[in-house]
Amino acid sequence: MLDLLHEPLIETNAGRQSLPGLLAAMARGEVQAFPALRPHQRPAWHMFLVQLSVMALDTAKRRDLPLEEDGWRAALRGLTPDFPDDEAWHLVATSPDRPAFLQPADPGGLKWQDVATPDALDMLITSRNHDIKREIARNAEPQDWIFALVSLQTMEGFGGAGNYGIARMNGGSSSRVLMGLAPARKGASDIDPSAWWARDVSRLLETRKGVTGKCLIWQEPWPEGSMLDLTALDPQFIEVCRRIRLVETEGRLTAQRSTSKAARISGKDAKGNTGDPWAPLNIAEGKSLTLGDQNWTHELLVRLLFSDKPEWVAPPLAQHHAAEANEPMLLVAEAFARGNSKTDGFKSRIVPVPMAMVRKMFGAQPRPVASGLLADIASIDLALRNGLATVAARGSSGKLDKQNYQRSRPACEALRRKADELFFPELWKRMEVTDDDGFAPLRREFLEELAMIARNEFQRASPGIPCSTLMRPRAEARGRQALERGLHAAMRKLNDPEDADGRP
Repeated sequence: MLDLLHEPLIETNAGRQSLPGLLAAMARGEVQAFPALRPHQRPAWHMFLVQLSVMALDTAKRRDLPLEEDGWRAALRGLTPDFPDDEAWHLVATSPDRPAFLQPADPGGLKWQDVATPDALDMLITSRNHDIKREIARNAEPQDWIFALVSLQTMEGFGGAGNYGIARMNGGSSSRVLMGLAPARKGASDIDPSAWWARDVSRLLETRKGVTGKCLIWQEPWPEGSMLDLTALDPQFIEVCRRIRLVETEGRLTAQRSTSKAARISGKDAKGNTGDPWAPLNIAEGKSLTLGDQNWTHELLVRLLFSDKPEWVAPPLAQHHAAEANEPMLLVAEAFARGNSKTDGFKSRIVPVPMAMVRKMFGAQPRPVASGLLADIASIDLALRNGLATVAARGSSGKLDKQNYQRSRPACEALRRKADELFFPELWKRMEVTDDDGFAPLRREFLEELAMIARNEFQRASPGIPCSTLMRPRAEARGRQALERGLHAAMRKLNDPEDADGRP
């Protein structure tokens, strides 16, 4: 049976907890770690706990976070009134025609396939099975199945015929994005999971006016070919996208999976715009962000948060609240870079946001500052690109072609990676100044640091660029000259009164 409402199945640093016991411990600020939670499962687990808590408290007409287990148990039961024996909270169903935790009832007539381990059930698909190996968790505990179920049912994409993905993404090969602000652990620069959960639950409860639709989709019957309409669901609904059943044989848990003739939720036209409070939305098209083959670079984060011509609306839980101006925060951005029936890996970036910047980061000030920073990086990148392309052209003063510039790509990528590390600390420093006298020295120091990186990359890359022995001295000398001309041009802008890029 394995009852989540009563049995301590979930391991934390504060001991093993039942699901309501876990929420009570988090409300008391006691939970700082989930030792069995795999890194790629963190966003799914956080979003699941937040959505579950919000709907449970709203159903119970509560706005406080109960500190006792019994209060949470009663609130969670309020979400499943049709199952007084708590079947919807059991990890193993009492019978095929009854639901279990994140497992819809079996409608009958399906073909089931055995799944031996929770990591084989999990959503992670890699092209060569090397990022995270599959089917190795032979001695799994119930919590491993819990985490795998949450990951699969709330984050998975399209996996071929009969294996449909979730509604909370823009297409089956997209990704469900988590972007939000999280409180930092006291005296550290990593996430406090209890404070993060409490912050998000409290923020969402402030805007709620009662439950407005179906909440826990796994308790709903799922006849073959039947889809639920998005309009019939509460904005914080917790979905299930696959037919899964856990079974217990001689004390060992395994799973079975089957296919479906249609997606569980009819949400294709929504393009991922489902009320998910962690999802950035495109202004023009109303669709949620697809990470694709991108990473969480500073360029992407600027586009999402600080663009001069905004394309995206920052998700509600990525925006600051008045009560948060007195503590440092972390900007958390996580998602799978998903392709066609595979992922390119779990992508995560956590950006510390100083206390003084929390209030400012969603105002008008960061936009010109971020734009100026991008321009400074681009000018140094151009200098390095032209310098190495000149070496590739054997020092020719004629027009450089595409192939010449291609030779500069590895060095320029190395420069951009190092600029990426410097970007946000530099952004916060520049936002602190209020006049040109304080701003110009910061900008000069940043350009000089980038210029040093560019020179080092040039020195490292130029010997590897093909060039005849006879022409190499000229090629490298002229390439270095081109590099220095570009660096000088970038520095010269500091004294140009017409150049106001990045000034407050």
